[in-house]
Parts: sequence; C-alpha cells; structure tokens
Amino acid sequence: MFENLIESKQKNQRTLGQTILSLALHGLIIVGAVKATQGVAETIKNRPVDTTMVFLKPPEPPKPPPEQTPPDVIVAANPPPKGFQTVVAPTDIPKDIPPIDLNEKPFDPRDFTGKGVEGGTGTGVTGGPVSGDVFLEAQVDDPVVPISIPTPRYPPVLQSAGITGSVDLQYVVDTTGHTEPNSFKVMKSTHPAFVEPAKEALRKGVFKPAKSKGKAVRQLVQQRISFKVGQ
Repeated sequence: MFENLIESKQKNQRTLGQTILSLALHGLIIVGAVKATQGVAETIKNRPVDTTMVFLKPPEPPKPPPEQTPPDVIVAANPPPKGFQTVVAPTDIPKDIPPIDLNEKPFDPRDFTGKGVEGGTGTGVTGGPVSGDVFLEAQVDDPVVPISIPTPRYPPVLQSAGITGSVDLQYVVDTTGHTEPNSFKVMKSTHPAFVEPAKEALRKGVFKPAKSKGKAVRQLVQQRISFKVGQ
C-alpha cells in the first residue's frame, strides 16, 4: 500500500513581500482607528457646556396670624312698643316757616292715637308686657346687660374660605340672667351656618337680668353676633 499520502492541493506559501504588505495594512487600519477615536474625543471635549446659573427665589415666610378679637356683641335697641307719641306744645311760636327736612320720618297719625304705651309707635310691638310677662327695654328700669358671652364656634368651612358674617337674634333673658332656649328667633343672618353657633354662644352666656321697680323681670332682647376670620 501507499506509505505517503498525496495532498489534494498544494498550499501556496506567502512571500516576504506579502507579509510586509499585510503588516503595513493592519498598521494603517489601527492608526486610522486611533485617529478617529481621538477626533471624537476632541469633539466631545470642545463641545460648549451650559454654565448658566439660575437662582431660585426663596419662599416668602408665612404671614403672622391676625390678632384674635372677640366678635362684636351688641345689644340692639328693642322694637318700640305699640303705643303713642306725646305731643308737646311749643313754648315759643315761630315767626318764620321752619326748613323742610326731606329725610325726616313722615307724620303717621297712628302714632298719636293715645292708645297703648306712651313713647311707642302705632306699628310697634303690642304694648304692655308681652305674653308671659316679658318686658321690652323701654318698659323696664334697668335693662339686660351681658356679663359674659363666650366666643361663638366658627364654622370650619366658612373660616377656611375666609367668609365673615353676622346673625341678628331675638330672645328672652329670664330672671336668673340666662337665655330661654325656646325663645330664639332669627331676625337676620348672612349665612345659615352661622345661626346655630350664635345660639350656642348665647345659651352659654350670663346676663344681668332686667329689673322693673326693683324686681327682676324677663326681657325681650335683640342682639347681633358677628363672625370674623381669625377669631
């Protein structure tokens, strides 16, 4: 048999020149790659950097809370009793025609009927003691005086919204200096949510009771409770 295998194809041997050319081409490729990398790096290095500084305005300090002041508590004049005005004859008869005041209340003949309580008006509250021996301010010697009325509870929703207002109430103060719970009547209110807190404050209030001829009596009172933000 055969002792030596015969090559199917004879290999071509590289010459020295081909080797040098291959090395030269590889070197050029490496140098080109290095130069390209350096160019990109230089481009990134030379790119302008935004160094603009922006100063933010610090937040303003919170405003101090407004001074808390108690609500306005005013004992308003009670409605006049139903009665009549007293006609006083002038001592000096004027010789000239007096000036005409257009803002003056017009003459009402019902105020001079001579019936009812003296000092009242024809369209006022029924004269004399009101039902249940409740007197008006004009009928007592010493009217009701508030001694201590707590600050009314401010409705949270209205307070947060900054809504102010007031409530005008009519009620009866008994002989012990306290309000009668069933006597409250709302005369005027800027918002319905203010009514109940105003009543609560007056129910907890203490008053000096009215006196007539040295005796404590029940009196009808009208009062305004005001609500201010910050109270």
